[in-house]
Amino acid sequence: MKKIGFVDFYISEWHANNYPKWIAEVSEKLGEDFVVSYAWAELDVSPYDGRTTDEWCEAFGVERCATIAEVCEKSDFVILLSPSNPEKHLGYAKEVLKCGKRTYIDKTFAPNQEIAKEIFAIGKEGNTPFFSSSALRFCNEYDQIVNPTTLEIRGGGFTMEEYIIHQIEMLVRNAKTPAVSARVEQIG
Repeated sequence: MKKIGFVDFYISEWHANNYPKWIAEVSEKLGEDFVVSYAWAELDVSPYDGRTTDEWCEAFGVERCATIAEVCEKSDFVILLSPSNPEKHLGYAKEVLKCGKRTYIDKTFAPNQEIAKEIFAIGKEGNTPFFSSSALRFCNEYDQIVNPTTLEIRGGGFTMEEYIIHQIEMLVRNAKTPAVSARVEQIG
């Protein structure tokens, strides 16, 4: 069994509430044995839904860890979440990316280029392979798009800063040639 540990600002949020099921479904489909086993959250009570870390862990059959180091020690892989608070990623990465275990850093990867470069340097120093992406980059529905000359990507979300990465990933996935021009427009 390959054990995955979550590190999050508050654990009961949309991604952490959905990833365990998706991971289990994909593992079964691929004949793999990945399972979310451990979790640590900086805040005990989620501002998303008021659920505590202990309540979340009980609901998902996950062991609560007292520290990020404990998550890293016990896990085979680490998922650094905090999707609504990317300003937390650098602090968490300073611990997670020292462990040398494959890590996924949830979108939005970093609040600015300076912090992104610092996170990459930490990963390199710790010899830790990691990646980040929007899941929308990998949707099978895009396979129908053949040789587009114009792409218009629309999407919603809580804030533009948080969700624009999804639109960018869809554009990058579907653009067959380099962009000639681009426009970002916030409606509403």
